[in-house]
Amino acid sequence: MDKIVIEGGVPLHGDVMISGAKNAALPIMAATLLAPGEHTLINVPPLADIRTTKRLLGEMGVAFQEGEAPPGESGGVPWEAPPLRVDTSNLSGWEASYDLVKTMRASVLVLGPLVGRERRARVSMPGGCAIGARPINLHLKGLEAMGVKISLHQGYVEADAKRLKGAEIYFETPTVTGTENLMMAAVLAKGTTRLKNAAMEPEVGDLARFLVSMGARIEGIDTDILIIHGVKELRPSTYTIMSDRIEAGTYMAAAAITKGEVTLVNAPIPHLTAIMGKFIEAGVPLTVEPGRLMVHPGGSLTGVDIRTLPYPGFPTDMQAQFMALMSLARGASVITETIFENRFMHVSELRRLGADINVSGNLAVVRGRRQLQGAPVMATDLRASASLIIAGLAAQGTTEVLRVYHLDRGYAHLVEKLSALGARIKRMPA
Repeated sequence: MDKIVIEGGVPLHGDVMISGAKNAALPIMAATLLAPGEHTLINVPPLADIRTTKRLLGEMGVAFQEGEAPPGESGGVPWEAPPLRVDTSNLSGWEASYDLVKTMRASVLVLGPLVGRERRARVSMPGGCAIGARPINLHLKGLEAMGVKISLHQGYVEADAKRLKGAEIYFETPTVTGTENLMMAAVLAKGTTRLKNAAMEPEVGDLARFLVSMGARIEGIDTDILIIHGVKELRPSTYTIMSDRIEAGTYMAAAAITKGEVTLVNAPIPHLTAIMGKFIEAGVPLTVEPGRLMVHPGGSLTGVDIRTLPYPGFPTDMQAQFMALMSLARGASVITETIFENRFMHVSELRRLGADINVSGNLAVVRGRRQLQGAPVMATDLRASASLIIAGLAAQGTTEVLRVYHLDRGYAHLVEKLSALGARIKRMPA
């Protein structure tokens, strides 16, 4: 098991390439199941979750081939992944086993496309995760409305759809994976499906646009009402996956906390409005150009309040990183977490670095300090890991972050990218 060692106190400078969005790539990879043939996906990030998805689809007979990698940036490091060719011609199974689903909850995204193409599926229940329970009851309720017979047997969801029909489906609460699963099932259903109170996250829109490129008929993309007119068949497609807005926000926080000057290349600026607004409110100067976001060194950071909300609100996946930034801001910040009930696990580790944070229920009050001090800390989940890296970049002395395998799930070439910006950071065996 590895650790990341950081010698803090160095302002970051330079350009950083933002990778493809993991949370868009995973459902799009699952959606290739809907159309037999060879798809080409561009901008798929090289992450552990992507490798897990390839294994999952490979067990169903899907074949993968990587194209030629594009030229590297910053000394030849391959920031951009090569195109990924996905051949779904010879589908030979419709089961997602527990061994893979337990390692990555997004594996449940094969449920919708398997039901759509094969009219059957057997998918392990994903259970909860470290940041809170995320049940799939809304997925199953929606599939039943579309004529799918659902049974639960020995920890597996078994779905059988002799005929798949359109339906009116209202989500009691917006669900990203639920919206994605039902949209993928509906594109090959007979008739029209309306998904109301659908999740509006940009990654959901990216999946919808991929489905349209395959021949699907979808109205209301990027709104909370999706209207899907079923078609008889889809065709393989070539598609470029959107850039990762959470990775972009993470590098914004790394630049701001070190008072550096960093340009984010290939930044998904239209999807960063809520994040950019809070950085500006905190006193971080930003400049925007097409596809480029520049973070400039400013004066003292000012404490601001945030409340996590579904898109277009402030994303829960940026809460931990912003908390690290606020730990060095002037005054107090109140951070309210409304999405997951157990997403303050990074607080105790930030305190080890000297942060002044008090938690009461779903509220965290952060009182800014003049300085953080390096210390050994332990990551508990993906975004918590990122928050500790950000804090360590600004802390005096040495910070060691343990259990960094979480980072491999969501950040491509993190250590290399930060090193190219001047950070004194390395990864080594623990």
